[in-house]
Amino acid sequence: MDEAGGEPGLLHIGAVADRTELSLRTLRHYDEIGLVRPFQRSEGGFRLYSEQDVERILLIRRMKPLDFTLEQMRELLDSTHDVAQPDPPAEAREKLRELEAIAIARRSALEQKVAMADEFLARLRSLTSAAAPDDPGRRTD
Repeated sequence: MDEAGGEPGLLHIGAVADRTELSLRTLRHYDEIGLVRPFQRSEGGFRLYSEQDVERILLIRRMKPLDFTLEQMRELLDSTHDVAQPDPPAEAREKLRELEAIAIARRSALEQKVAMADEFLARLRSLTSAAAPDDPGRRTD
């Protein structure tokens, strides 16, 4: 039996949440706003997702740390769909290039923040290793 309780190749929302590391609430929200709708629903009304749905959700998840808006996520999904078609429109490729430029800039900003965090941690480590427990000049209050 598969993770959808008998529906071949389809996954219940819980299995999708586990695979994508997103909450059930987030997945339901994506469905409600039409960002990623499940492939179908079971007779009982449960959301059933295809592998293609999961891939779209994973693409969105990768955009989240870069602070893309829901609208930008929608544009990316639309553009990736369009460029996969025969004779894709030039606008779709241009939109993907635009989103790539945004992602590059945001990644660079994150790298700078990580470098600053590393410097901060190195400073904390040097301070804590310099203050030995039996150091008479160490404050204990």
